[in-house]
Amino acid sequence: MPWENNGGGGGRNTGGPWGQAPGGGGGPRRPSGGGNTPNLEDILNRGRDQFKGGVPGGRWAIVGGIIALLAFWGVNSVYTINPQEVGVELRFGKPKPELSGPGLHFMLWPVETVERATTTVNQTQIGAANASGARAANVSDGLMLSGDQNIVNVQFSVFWAISDPVAYLFNVRDQESMVRYAAESAMREVVGRRPAQDIYSDDRSGISSEVLRIVQATLQSYGLGVTVSQVLIENAGPPSEVIDAFNEVQRARQDETRLQEEARSYANTLLGDARGRAAALREEAAAYTNRVVQEATGEAQRFNAIYAEYVNAPEVTRKRLFLETMEEVLGKSEKVLIENGADGSGVVPYLPLPELRSRANTSTGN
Repeated sequence: MPWENNGGGGGRNTGGPWGQAPGGGGGPRRPSGGGNTPNLEDILNRGRDQFKGGVPGGRWAIVGGIIALLAFWGVNSVYTINPQEVGVELRFGKPKPELSGPGLHFMLWPVETVERATTTVNQTQIGAANASGARAANVSDGLMLSGDQNIVNVQFSVFWAISDPVAYLFNVRDQESMVRYAAESAMREVVGRRPAQDIYSDDRSGISSEVLRIVQATLQSYGLGVTVSQVLIENAGPPSEVIDAFNEVQRARQDETRLQEEARSYANTLLGDARGRAAALREEAAAYTNRVVQEATGEAQRFNAIYAEYVNAPEVTRKRLFLETMEEVLGKSEKVLIENGADGSGVVPYLPLPELRSRANTSTGN
């Protein structure tokens, strides 16, 4: 070391670093004889002389270093965008309005950097295991309270795609979580206004449409830059703890519906038969009415015709009426009555043909 030369004469100084004898007092001892003490200026001059000789390797080493730096800069300045991606270049951290499509692109690194966003349709599952592994969905996320105070377990998926890459990359930090929270909140809002039966089977499509509208409006208000294309309810039912009781209730409701349908069918059958009989009775009554009216009309016309003949020839008409009436009354009589004859007998014996005929029919039947 330079301090070893302070004692002069080339001998080793056994004193302190300042050439002071051990145990001696006072300050540092001045150099004596022909020794020289190096100072800071000498050290700097010697270093300058060493570097005047040039860098080891000379000019080619400098050129090689420059080429290596340029190669490193070029590798970081050239980037590739995949077919299912879109790139957003940033200059001093501020996004540029132009988007980079699929292919090879160039930027001024490190002044410019690039961020990538996928353009494919993403699926966010709620209430079921997440197949993508980004965030395992908690099963309790699907437990919701319906409008009729029933707990339902809704498992559904939200399909969405990036519509504004700049807003998607820089407005919200955790984009997929934002979609998940917005969809879960919208589903809880819609389910809370409806009875459980609508979620189970009656109006799933209406619920999906309403949830999609609410989710899209919510994400648009946050400026997330995504478009929700579909909300699909995959499964909806009661919690596993009460599934047996729920199945019993469903079977009872099905039996109730079946019995109601049978009763309705039986009532419709009876009603149809009653209506058929009523229609037949109405038709018969109308026919009877028409027949009676026609007969009365015919009798009236016949009477009028007879009366007209009677006015013209009263005696002949009177006798004709008497004979027709007697013919009708006595036509089925079994006795023949004649007026008094010349011999004075009023009744003429006759052969009992009707009794003989009836006896003959009886014997033939036996």
